[in-house]
Amino acid sequence: MQQKCALIVDDEPDIRELLEITLGRMNINTRSAADLRSARLLLGEQAFDFCLTDMKLPDGNGIELVEHIQAEYPSTPVAMITAHGNMESAVEALKAGAFDFVSKPVNLDLLRHLVDTALKLESIGPQGTPGGEGNQLLGQSEVMENLRRQITKLARSQAPIYISGESGSGKELVARLIHDLGPHREAPFVPVNCGAIPSELMESEFFGHVKGSFSGASTDKEGLFQAANGGTLFLDEVADLPLAMQVKLLRGIQEKAIRPVGAQKEIPVDVRILSATHKDLAVELEKNNFRQDLYYRINVIELKVPSLRERQGDIPELANYLLRRVGKGYAQTPTTITPAAISALQQYHFPGNVRELENILERAFTLCEDNHIKPEDLSLSPSPRQATEAKPASMQQLEAADKASNVSFPAASQPASEDGDSLESYLEDIEKHVIVEALEATRWNKTAAAKKLGITFRALRYRLKKLGLE
Repeated sequence: MQQKCALIVDDEPDIRELLEITLGRMNINTRSAADLRSARLLLGEQAFDFCLTDMKLPDGNGIELVEHIQAEYPSTPVAMITAHGNMESAVEALKAGAFDFVSKPVNLDLLRHLVDTALKLESIGPQGTPGGEGNQLLGQSEVMENLRRQITKLARSQAPIYISGESGSGKELVARLIHDLGPHREAPFVPVNCGAIPSELMESEFFGHVKGSFSGASTDKEGLFQAANGGTLFLDEVADLPLAMQVKLLRGIQEKAIRPVGAQKEIPVDVRILSATHKDLAVELEKNNFRQDLYYRINVIELKVPSLRERQGDIPELANYLLRRVGKGYAQTPTTITPAAISALQQYHFPGNVRELENILERAFTLCEDNHIKPEDLSLSPSPRQATEAKPASMQQLEAADKASNVSFPAASQPASEDGDSLESYLEDIEKHVIVEALEATRWNKTAAAKKLGITFRALRYRLKKLGLE
């Protein structure tokens, strides 16, 4: 195996020597330069597997070298050495195309891990379509082709990425693909829903705690940062973090170190941060619900996931794939979807995006006859515009009069939570109760129970499985 070679660029001889010794012990050849001009000359003389450069150089700065390597030698990863606490320089380097950064004084364990990770990039090679069986990013539309290209490129970087997009558009899938295509693909991918953790447990969940640090802490507990060490921590719904926790999270990201609750010392961690939310972070910033400094740390690069409305041409491929997945485990003739039903889906507004499409097809799968899904099986709700147009004239007149008189017209009741979790749970309880009553009345004869409920045997079987009653 050919020995790797790294370029070290720093104007301080002592630091150059320390870095050369450290990499030499990793069996890596090194060449060093004290300024930009010398570094450019060395790059022109031979190929390097990796470059480590200081930010401040006598004839310029490391950003210029990052940009030069990005333009002339794009397959060579570059890491930046920044002054302690100078995250602005680190963010600037990452935006310019740096693979990662390390702060002075250099933590040698973190440096060795960084170098190992950078050298793994070569083994990744050119990527094809991101996504494998059960983890697919489907669709041939231009916006999806562009998204796949961006994912492949961003997988080679350690830059924090903010994944924006509507609910149900596939933000976690995109985060997982960035991880799977990168050098940390063998390390843990740890997703966490920031809105689902009680605020009083949040610090312990993220950073862990030591035994006896608070009432009930009977043993040491590893936090999410430690669980994701060497890999990726995906912060879903990051906008739901309380402000006090945002401060602590910011420190963990900046220092690449965390302190468990009750511990005396910080623990170094090497974690790539990916984050997402369906909210508009810029708006949350204006409302003072989100810290500006944390916003700029996690939003080094923004990656937008398109809504399903932006790629309606992908719906036939998505629908057929999801239908095959829903039908797995049912020994029967495969269920198909008619062209008319596909057309109806392509005209639908999909506020819940791909997740909603999957739910619609699951429901249609249980309701359709003769294994063919027709438009009426989809039970699509009208778009807001269609709903307004479909209202009786008298209703529209009443609402117009209501607005003109500034009197509040009673609105339809809404579910307790934004995503309708409470309503869905309530309806599931009712459904369970009705199904159990029918089964008990027929002595658990499923065929008879289905007939009593007025649904097909297959629909009953599906509902039993979904509701955990089998």
